[in-house]
Amino acid sequence: MTEETTLTGQAPPPVRDWPTSDLDGTDFDPVLAGLMREGPLTRIRLPFGEGWAWLATRHDDVKLITNDPRFSRAEVTRRQVTRMAPNFAPRPGSLAWADQPDHNRLRKPVAGAFTVSAMKRLRPRAQEILDELVDGVVRDGPPADLIERVLEPFPLTVVSEVMGVPAADREQVHAWTREIISTNGAEAAGRAKEGLYGWIRTVIRARANTPGEDVYSMLGGAVARGEISEEEAVGLAGPLQIGGEAVTHNCGQMLYLLLTRPELMERMRARPEARGPVLDELLRWIPHRSSVGLARIALEDVEIAGHRIAAGEPVYVSYLAANRDPAVFPDPDRIDPDRDPNPHVAFGNGPHFCTGTLLARLQTELLVDTLLDRLPGLRLAVPAEEVRWRHRTMIRGPRTLPVTWTA
Repeated sequence: MTEETTLTGQAPPPVRDWPTSDLDGTDFDPVLAGLMREGPLTRIRLPFGEGWAWLATRHDDVKLITNDPRFSRAEVTRRQVTRMAPNFAPRPGSLAWADQPDHNRLRKPVAGAFTVSAMKRLRPRAQEILDELVDGVVRDGPPADLIERVLEPFPLTVVSEVMGVPAADREQVHAWTREIISTNGAEAAGRAKEGLYGWIRTVIRARANTPGEDVYSMLGGAVARGEISEEEAVGLAGPLQIGGEAVTHNCGQMLYLLLTRPELMERMRARPEARGPVLDELLRWIPHRSSVGLARIALEDVEIAGHRIAAGEPVYVSYLAANRDPAVFPDPDRIDPDRDPNPHVAFGNGPHFCTGTLLARLQTELLVDTLLDRLPGLRLAVPAEEVRWRHRTMIRGPRTLPVTWTA
């Protein structure tokens, strides 16, 4: 990689180590905050992989990079770049590593499972699943751990129904997905991926000629028709199956904020018809993940923020930083339930905008509405500092959320 990457003749920014330490609570990552102060384009070295990478933190630059074909995801699969995850084994068919036009070809077979009309059909069943879980919580009485009783089983069950996971296999599938998003080590993640993807392959083969609206049936049919390969179908399904984990932990953070900020809770209870914008603001504000996600490679020299990113150099974007850009979000560190407009990028941007966005929104709305409406006086059952948080994981969130309410 060339060191002469600035257009001003100045030395390029120093390479900063980003150790991705475990962070409790909803505080913004201090390393990322420091990188944002250094400039809109800095350089980082993550715990695994090789070399360094550019990091873009400004809202406009993040949107440009994520929507510009000069930055390739597919190219990352051909080399080692600095990264957060210990295990790096990209699979053919994974939407995450596909560039256009392959990306659209791969997305097409499953798109029907995540449309507005599909979510409308799913909503009554999702509410039924959630009501059964909350019925159990109400029946047993306070206190209860919302993570264990509701926030884990609800998204797992809903995603499993959308995907078409048999009830008998759901616990095992959940164990695999939880291990894959952890940072416990390459060996453990590798074993979990091997187990999950082997199981997915078996299911897709079994549904080659089984019409159905579940994702595995859609993929089985697409393989049988020759639209995608079996390997691509397996690579497509894995990240979709893992996606339920994000809902658990994002909602955990959002509920924690409601439970520790009385003015927010009061706002949500007083104006239930206007909860949507508040949830959007919480999505903008919460630190969804540790560090950064997946890199891109510059296919040619590109000028951004006064620097020349040379062809072949890796680039990361931070959606967390973009969501705190003061040029776009005035007073960005404040939770403003009346923020308008709110062009947050919590679900990504460009071709890699999250496939399951509508599903995640549906589950988030149902969870918040149902818990607030059915558990009057909902509050933490322990001091806020005693809530335990997930460690050694890419997706941040509370490990437990003990609550009580007026029974």
